[in-house]
Amino acid sequence: MKRIATLIAAGSVLGAVAMAQSPRFTVIDLGNVGPDGQPFQVTNNGLVAGAAMAGNALHAVLWYNGRMLDLGAPGLKGTNSQAFGVNLLGQAVGEAQTPDNPGAEDFCGFAALGLPPSGSCLPFLWQNGVMNPLPTLGGDNGIANKINILGQVAGTAENDMSDSTCPSGFPQHQFKPVVWRNGAIQELPTFPGDPDGSAMAINDIGQAAGASGYCTPSSPITPINLQPLHALLWEDGKPTDLGTLGGTGHFFGIQAENLNNPGQVIGWSDLTGDANFHAFLWTMETGMRDLGTVGTDVNSLAISINDGGQIVGVSLDKNFDPRAFLRVGEDLVDLNTLIPTGSPLYLLTACSINALGEIIGFATDKSGNVHSYLAVPDFSGHTGESVPEVVTAPGSEGAHKGQFARFGIGGR
Repeated sequence: MKRIATLIAAGSVLGAVAMAQSPRFTVIDLGNVGPDGQPFQVTNNGLVAGAAMAGNALHAVLWYNGRMLDLGAPGLKGTNSQAFGVNLLGQAVGEAQTPDNPGAEDFCGFAALGLPPSGSCLPFLWQNGVMNPLPTLGGDNGIANKINILGQVAGTAENDMSDSTCPSGFPQHQFKPVVWRNGAIQELPTFPGDPDGSAMAINDIGQAAGASGYCTPSSPITPINLQPLHALLWEDGKPTDLGTLGGTGHFFGIQAENLNNPGQVIGWSDLTGDANFHAFLWTMETGMRDLGTVGTDVNSLAISINDGGQIVGVSLDKNFDPRAFLRVGEDLVDLNTLIPTGSPLYLLTACSINALGEIIGFATDKSGNVHSYLAVPDFSGHTGESVPEVVTAPGSEGAHKGQFARFGIGGR
């Protein structure tokens, strides 16, 4: 526990230092991940969890120092998988199809992406080179979203109760927010009246954040079959409704997406009238605050926050065209304005930020190919001067066998 407290304190200090500096970034291209791949989380020690195309399928992967390890071979022996979270110890979590129960509903949204079908989709924990499924609440499917330093996992799992809110072709059973501890599953309560929910993140002291609502077709931006009506924070298994920015949640929704160790929560909420949605920051002291958008954009999503309070996400114009943002002071700033002029990559999303201020997300090149990237802050003090050009990480073009010696996971 002393080591964990030290890590939390160090993350807060590093984040505060990063916020005090004028940000400029070097962009490292982690490689072409295909139309459906992307990174999801970067840890304070540089591990990145995500997904990349492997032929016609999508596979869970880990990156470290530009090297990529395919976790989906064999995975759970199904076709597709994704890694949504990883901790400092190299334990990764996500969703993976199995060969069992072919023709099952598209719980994890792979078919909606045009990927080949398989069987059920199960939450997984990957460690020491082996992917193992996590238990559900009696249903066929589930998703593991994030894992903390203690190995506690936040996610969602189906039970065996019929869900009348689900449209045809989508999950037909209720799915509940859950936390797994030492492999055992604990159901978390939803807001009264909401049949479904998901715990999207968990911090190192065991607080979880997510949302509850009802079943709906998955969104092109957030591929989960949930219409989130209530952003929730769970502490000791008890939920707190975080409020709203004025909307009812029946447009894009009201969802807590992530939180840091000090307990600050970020996400998004429909605005009054349910025609647009904005990123929010919630704290115990101030409640839910509207973070606005980049420039004249009309919608925004806050996706990640580090212990120093730095926030990243995506801002969207009226046509839903996205651009990655970093919150600087009270403003959301287009991350593309903080990287070298003429960059071959256009940064579409910022999915995660660590204590060093390093940001990962996905981008497109000038041919429209989707790449994963790592943006590294430059604190050299060259304010207003040029920063290094985009570089390609050695070995980012494919998976590597062997072991990442430092973490006991695969790599050259």
